[in-house]
Amino acid sequence: MIHPPVPLGTFPTPLEPAPRLAAALGLGPDDLWVKRDDLTGLGGGGNKIRKLEWAVGAALAEGADTLVTTGAPQSNHARLTAAAGARLGLRVVLVLRGAPGASRSGNLALDGLFGARLAWAGAVDQAGLDAAAAEVCARLRAGGSRPALIPFGGSSVLGARGYLRCGAELREQLPDLRTAVVALGSGGTMAGLVAALGSASVLGVDVGALADPAAAVAEFATPLTTEEVAPEGLRIRRDQVGAGYAALTGPVREALRLAARTEGLALDPTYTGRALAGLHAAVRDGGIRPGEKTVFLHTGGLPGLFGHPDALAFAEEGATVLDG
Repeated sequence: MIHPPVPLGTFPTPLEPAPRLAAALGLGPDDLWVKRDDLTGLGGGGNKIRKLEWAVGAALAEGADTLVTTGAPQSNHARLTAAAGARLGLRVVLVLRGAPGASRSGNLALDGLFGARLAWAGAVDQAGLDAAAAEVCARLRAGGSRPALIPFGGSSVLGARGYLRCGAELREQLPDLRTAVVALGSGGTMAGLVAALGSASVLGVDVGALADPAAAVAEFATPLTTEEVAPEGLRIRRDQVGAGYAALTGPVREALRLAARTEGLALDPTYTGRALAGLHAAVRDGGIRPGEKTVFLHTGGLPGLFGHPDALAFAEEGATVLDG
């Protein structure tokens, strides 16, 4: 049974033209649009809210009083889960990789402000993180709580329904859309867009969160469509990961600067920065061409900039001192 979503965000989000950024990327002035899913409202905004509406709706329907989820220390999904819990009067436990003290800013600061409790899992892979979350849920149940485990990144077939709706918004806002470009992390955002728009109309830019992101997207998208989604039929760029998920690469530096100085758009170094770097690369190699309507999906994540020392230092270097 599919339970109805619980309202958490403000929709539809705006679709804005980006002519100066388009020109900087090598596109025509009417070619590029930005879907502002950073303006979803709750907890600083971002794409995870669309997924959480469905996942938390199911948790409430099943009688949960506590939300448990996993992520990296600067997880946007964890931050928005904490915000959702605060709005709905639910306790939230965030099971995070690493150890306390590694970072005290960005999303972690907001986690604390929203009242989340943290459980540090140490240096674990995804399987180890999942095991740590299961153990936390078992302890909570033993103590009389009713926890609901929200999947990594909020990504599941259920969570992807949030981006099925987003795809429908895009079709209404820009009927001649050719390509929607989106950061590909845990897979649910791209999966919902693929289900709504078709594999040929969505370009995912891998950020390095999963070993096999194509398989995840296909798994989440297929139940939402009438036909099977094949991993090999997806448009995915894997050339922007660089040294890894937390690394600040040269193309991402350029993407952060371009978005900020052409359109006043603030991107983050892990997701939207990589997505724009991937869009730029696609224009250079002909994967995206002038004359085609392209949407850049701004999935939010600004607090991640403030939790990334290298990106923060790079941003600060851009401010010059006025002589005299």
